Amino acid sequence: MANIGERTSLRIIREKSFGLYLDGGDLGEVLLPHREVPSDNVIGGSLDVFIYTDSEDRPVATCKTPMAMPGEFARLKCVAVTGVGAFLDWGLPKELLVPFGEQKERMEIGKTYLVHILLDKISGRIMASGRLTRHLDKTPHTFKSGDEVDLVIFAKTDLGYKAVINNTHTGLLYSEGVFQPLQPGERVKGYVSTLREDGKIDLTLHAPGRARVTDLEERILSEIRARGGFWALGDHSPAAEIHDELGVSKRTFKQAVGSLLKKQEILIEPRGLRLVKPE
Repeated sequence: MANIGERTSLRIIREKSFGLYLDGGDLGEVLLPHREVPSDNVIGGSLDVFIYTDSEDRPVATCKTPMAMPGEFARLKCVAVTGVGAFLDWGLPKELLVPFGEQKERMEIGKTYLVHILLDKISGRIMASGRLTRHLDKTPHTFKSGDEVDLVIFAKTDLGYKAVINNTHTGLLYSEGVFQPLQPGERVKGYVSTLREDGKIDLTLHAPGRARVTDLEERILSEIRARGGFWALGDHSPAAEIHDELGVSKRTFKQAVGSLLKKQEILIEPRGLRLVKPE
């Protein structure tokens, strides 16, 4: 079934000088404009397309993929402001409208904004909203401690960074556990750290427990290889230096090094770490 705001495969019905008509089912015939018609199209064949609406609210198809799909969050650039709102570039011929009522702050041409893309149930149009919390899932989450999740950074606080989790709920990355600069709209992989009694979610960028150490082992091996088989980092190194190099505590570093030594993948020398089998 074809729906506005979704990517789907539609059968080619007929061809006109201005494009192809595709079978949109309940949507009727959906036009794929001539500028996007592939040279190898065949009547009766199918095309993978994204469906949205044109300026007259008619379903239209595109072979392009938007920068973000309905239900997702993305940082997009404002390219126009009119009497109805701001328009953002989301990678399609028709820009994405953000009505004034959905703007947390008045948007300006040339600036980028983190928005939520949604299908408006009343108008049937795809639009965007800068009022992020309004569009988060209000039902209780089902996350478990240790879950790997997709995060979108949306705010900086005194404690750390607020992030949208899997496009549904929010959580907090504490500053002391973040060893890289993060910007609003940036997408990163993370993990659920703690589920608090008040329903709030604490997050981390590092795999918990053994998984974190295993990940660190691979990073250490890669770094030693990149340095020709020897790295002047070890138990003698200050905790601050280890933190600057790997973004972890000295204790976690020593756990990973101990594991690599046990696996006979490295040697621990007075001046640093050496690969047992240099590449």
